[in-house]
Amino acid sequence: LVHWEHQGIALFPTKEYDQNGVFSGSALEVDGKLYLYYSAVKYLEAESENIHMAKNGKFETSQALVISEDAVHFDNWKEKMQIIPVNHDDAQAHAVHTRDPKVWKEGDTYYMALGSTFREETGRLVIYTSKDGIHWDFANQMLDGRFGKILECPDIFRVGDDWVFEGSAMYIGDPEEGYESHAICAPAVFEPGKCELSISGECKYMDYGMDLYAPQTNLDKDGRRVMIGWMRMPQAVKEKNGMEWNGMMCQPRVIDVENGHIFFRVHPEVRAYFNQETPIPEKLDYSRPFCLKMNLEEGEILNIGGYRIWMENGAVHTDRSIVFAGMKSCPLIGKSPDVSGRCELEIFVDKNLIEIFINDGEFVISHVVYGLGECMELSCSSGKKILFLQHGGDEEM
Repeated sequence: LVHWEHQGIALFPTKEYDQNGVFSGSALEVDGKLYLYYSAVKYLEAESENIHMAKNGKFETSQALVISEDAVHFDNWKEKMQIIPVNHDDAQAHAVHTRDPKVWKEGDTYYMALGSTFREETGRLVIYTSKDGIHWDFANQMLDGRFGKILECPDIFRVGDDWVFEGSAMYIGDPEEGYESHAICAPAVFEPGKCELSISGECKYMDYGMDLYAPQTNLDKDGRRVMIGWMRMPQAVKEKNGMEWNGMMCQPRVIDVENGHIFFRVHPEVRAYFNQETPIPEKLDYSRPFCLKMNLEEGEILNIGGYRIWMENGAVHTDRSIVFAGMKSCPLIGKSPDVSGRCELEIFVDKNLIEIFINDGEFVISHVVYGLGECMELSCSSGKKILFLQHGGDEEM
């Protein structure tokens, strides 16, 4: 889960129903094959000067499936099928904004959770069921103002004996303060027989840096529930060779539930990668990712190349103003909820991403950064113990 290889393009539009977009979804192993579910987009009319835009925002979304024998090669011409047509029934879903199928199996039944909306006023969760993963029936729907005006990327899963709901709620934030849409999670109760979901606890942000969005979870080889999410970037990064790139994911995070609180912990494979201790920050290779561990106390300030972290009134605060210059449309300040006096930090630093795990994932603050400096300053009492870690092998992350 640390090293990845690009395997080329898996899906692309080939059908009448997905001619204008192959949107996100999920995958499941069924009888040794990979069933990849996705949302298929078709414009009702395209802009005459830009055929990649729907005229007046008019398009339709259905749900589709492609089956792969090896989870690497996908026949976009012969192995696709539309499994759930556009749903025009306003009492069940929304013809435009019903998307992001998350599929799982419970007992002998397959379940599909879809993000949707009621008239673009209230976010809606839609549930379908199937006995074979191919033929689907509408089962239930749930409206909740905490889902924003439109719900995206819903996920329902067990962690031990606990059910968890997560999703991306659109238009819940103040546009004057940055992003309007955010990833949320909450303890939940799901009744498979009735396909009923109830939120049993408070909806909270999955990451308090507010850059993370559209996360999704799967089980790793050891059965851990692992989340990976998209880090929103307002502008591309230009490398020294002139190449530009935009878009990255957070590191994999293990989801645990303790006393009703949802934790997002560092994955053991990530910790294993940072296997060499560096005695002093002057010996750090800032061109490579590194990790530092420390206890942060009230009034102390850590400055990592212009990115500031401090403790104030029982909460962790961050400020990326210096390493996010000229992008005031995004939140510059991060703040965790109260951490009750204990503040153990595990901070992962890369050239364009900083991820701060507070108290073993009790809360996380992640921020995209630009122009991070190769320096570190700590305003604290003398003798403060800080552990610096980097990878000791030859591989690059």
